[in-house]
This record gives sequence, structure tokens and C-alpha cells, in this order.
Amino acid sequence: MSDAASPRTPLVHVYDTTLRDGTQGEGMSLSCDDKIKIAERLDAFGVSFIEGGWPGSNPKDVEFFERAKDMEWRHARIAAFGSTRRAVMGAGEDPQLQKLVDAQTPVCTIFGKTWNLHVTDILRTTLDINLEMIEDSLRYLVNAGRVALYDAEHFFDGYKADAGYALATLRAAQRGGASTLILCDTNGGSMPWEVDEIVRAVRAELGPDVELGAHMHDDGGCGVANSLSAIRAGARHVQGTINGYGERCGNANLCAIVPDVELKLGMRCLPDGRLTELYDLAHFVAEVANVPANEHAAYVGRSAFAHKGGVHVAAIRRYPASYQHVEPELVGNECRVVVSELSGRANVLSKAEELGVSVSSVEGAAVLEQIKRAEAQGFAYEAAEASVALLMARSEASYEAPFEVLEFQTSVGRRVGSEMFSEATVKLRVHGEVVHTAGEGNGPVSALDQAIRKAIRATYPAVADVHLSDYKVRILDGKNGTSATVRVLIDSRSHDESWSTVGASTNIIEASLLALVDSLEYAIRLETGHKLDDEA
Repeated sequence: MSDAASPRTPLVHVYDTTLRDGTQGEGMSLSCDDKIKIAERLDAFGVSFIEGGWPGSNPKDVEFFERAKDMEWRHARIAAFGSTRRAVMGAGEDPQLQKLVDAQTPVCTIFGKTWNLHVTDILRTTLDINLEMIEDSLRYLVNAGRVALYDAEHFFDGYKADAGYALATLRAAQRGGASTLILCDTNGGSMPWEVDEIVRAVRAELGPDVELGAHMHDDGGCGVANSLSAIRAGARHVQGTINGYGERCGNANLCAIVPDVELKLGMRCLPDGRLTELYDLAHFVAEVANVPANEHAAYVGRSAFAHKGGVHVAAIRRYPASYQHVEPELVGNECRVVVSELSGRANVLSKAEELGVSVSSVEGAAVLEQIKRAEAQGFAYEAAEASVALLMARSEASYEAPFEVLEFQTSVGRRVGSEMFSEATVKLRVHGEVVHTAGEGNGPVSALDQAIRKAIRATYPAVADVHLSDYKVRILDGKNGTSATVRVLIDSRSHDESWSTVGASTNIIEASLLALVDSLEYAIRLETGHKLDDEA
């Protein structure tokens, strides 16, 4: 493992527990292959520790440690997690401590009880025996050649209930040889000022040479704030999960803690240059875990540096820091301008520059008015930047539509003795020539798609490679029942490109057709070299 010195001091060690504590979150599940992929990405990112799981708790964790021991880790040390020995046996006789050693990880992390309530009412043992359990368990791991970390479970609640006993558990861990004492807010209900006061008190009691850590949960919405408070008070080890995954309301979110430590506190917690990988890491883990990314998350959300209000956009065009607390590129993100009915002319001009469309100030004003009228009718352009790009392109004097739908008709039914059928006929104008075709599909929109493609494929072969990746329908005014306006959002993909388009109407077929036509026209413009990049 490499941990080269840096001019930026002091160093804060990042301990990632996504693979263990993160998977305790509801709806979160990782295969062993998933865990290996995430661990490799975390190692490349430069965290100091990766907690792989609890050996013996399930077959996946056993397999993970078996595979991890033969892998090369460049930055991180792999940690196995467990608890102190049982009250009725010695550390060497405890099966779960033996499994920790058998995992052959360089680091073992165990938790112990620091809240007297848990000792007497949960473990149902004495306070003195609990101290022996902590000390014996850590000494056993150290004697086995492991770096031993101690998670002081419920420490802040325990300290508030009986500060003397909570400190006694830390001293027992010290006697056992723990290299780091991690103070845990296991219930997640402490406040930042409490954390600051208690960590400073602990440091004063134990001395400056003891390395303290912080393990926070987010039940009070203060997981990140409490972690930063602990670091400011002297902790130099911080635990958390990517994207804040974890039980109940989640663990402290490393995707906010890490940039806050580096950019706000001026401390080092990653190798130089790695912070720019944060956005990709957050989305990679979400993708592997098959969990939707939180696009409003601090630093790593796609909306973290998105600007919608016209006043805001006008300001950032002159001075980006006026509405951005850091440069988004520092964490691998980007500034985005969102176009909607709340936009000003600056939004349209900025989006035109972003998409590579030539739009004058006058044309921009006209596009903006068109957007506002369309959104009043049910369109929404925030998540449909390809449709925005086409609105702008259509405002150009030189614009010529690659095709135009003149007429269409769909039919859906079931014939005697057969399954459901969907058919569509379309009449299009393509380069001045009228083409009349029909198509079949598994529904009316699919049939329309097939019919349009059939009509234009010979002229625009790129449409053959366009695939619909998502199709969303939203009812906008449910009180109107079947007469309600519906909005359709279509996500499309072709090779390495992806884009989104929108349509709206009181007729779901017409709304779908509008979004579909935009999607195919966007694909054609990409093929013909127009720079309309929805991911710009």
C-alpha cells in the first residue's frame, strides 16, 4: 500500500464500509463480483481502508475475502469486520474471532459496547466483563499479526449516559492494542456541537498521540456534519459509505465528506489528483448496486451544479463562483444550464453554446417564448435536452426538417383466435417526396416507430441503430380523467450516444409521436455532423 507524504496536512484516513455497512440498507444487495468491482474502484480512487464484510456471516463475504487475499491492492488495506468475543469464552475460543483471523486481511475491525445500557440490557453481562471482552478480543487480533481497529459502538449515547464508563471502554481497547479508536454515533441522533464537545473531551483525556476516528449515521440528517465536526475536533480517521448507503437513513456520505475535507478543511484524504474521479465513482457504485443515482446529491449529483433560474444563469455567465461554491470540475462534475419556463434569455444562450447550436439573442428570445408556451401546455424540457437542441436548431433560418409527418393512423385489436395486434400507417414528406408506409409492433407507439423508420431508413440509415432505452408517461392533471394531458419522455441510445426527448398532448399517441419524431431527428442530426450532444 502506498501512502506518500503530501504538502497538504494533516492526513485524514478514509475508511469505506460500503461493502458491509452500506449493504445493510434496505433494497441494497451486492453479489461477490459486485463487491470485488467496487473494491477495485475504491482502491484506484485512493481510500485508505476497504471493509469487505463480516467473515462467516454469509457465503458471499467468505468468497470475497478468499478472492481479495490474492489480489494486489495499491492504496487500500482490506479490513474484515466482527465483534468482541462472547462473555462466556476466551478470545481464542470464539469462532467469529477465529474467522476474522482466517480471512487473512491485514486489518481487522471489531465493535464493542460502550453504552452501559447495551452492556447490561442487551449483552446481559457486567460492566467489568465487557471491558475484559474488549481488551481480550483486540489483543487476540494483534497477537495474530493484524492491525486492529476498534469501533466504539453507540459511543456518543454512552458518553452522555456515563462518560466515565464510555472512556473506560476506550482505555480497554488501548490496552488490547487497538491502533485507532473510532467513536460511533450508531443511532445517528447526535448533533454537530455535541460531537465537537465530546471528541475534544476524549482527546483531552486520552492524549494527542491516540488516533481517533468517526463513524456516523444520518438518522438526524447530520451524518456528514458530525463527521466534519469530529475531524475539526481532532479525529484523523473517518468512516462512511459511497452515496451514503446504509441501514435506516444511511451512513455518513463519503461523497460529501471527502470533498469537504479536501476543499473546505484543506486536509488530505486522497492521493493527489483523485478527487476529480468522485463523480464517476458515485455513479459507478450506484450502477453496480442497481440503485438509482441521487442526482440532487451534493457534489456528485447531476443537478449539483445545474442552474435553472434566469437570474442565476445570467450571473454565472459573468462569474461562475456567484452561484457555485466550488468549481464542479474539481470533483469530476460539470456546470449545466437547465432550460424551462423559469428560464431567462441567458439560459437559452448558454444552452445553445453548450449544445453547439448557433442562436442569436433575438432567436434566443423567440425560443424562450416558445418553451414557455409549450411548458404551459404540459411539455417539460429539463430532462429532454435533445428536444431543446432541436427547438434551437429549428429557429435557424437555414433549418430544413429531414422529414415531416403529414398523416398517421394506429389501430390496436385482437382477431378471433389470435393475440393482440398493433398496426400503424404513416404518410411522410422526405426531401420533398411523399412516402406512405405501414408498420407493426407490440403496441401503437412501437408500430408508429417501425412505420416511420421504414419510410426514412433508406435516406437516413442511422435510424436503424437507434434503440429506445426508456419510456416514461406522466399524467399531468389527473382530475380530468381520461381527458388529462399526458407527458411522454423517451430516452434513446445509439452506439455511445444517448439523448432524451419530450412530447405532450391530451392524446397519449400524439404525445408519444412528438417525442419519437424528435428522437429520430436528433439521431439524423448526429449522423450528419451537427453537434447536439445531450450529455454536454
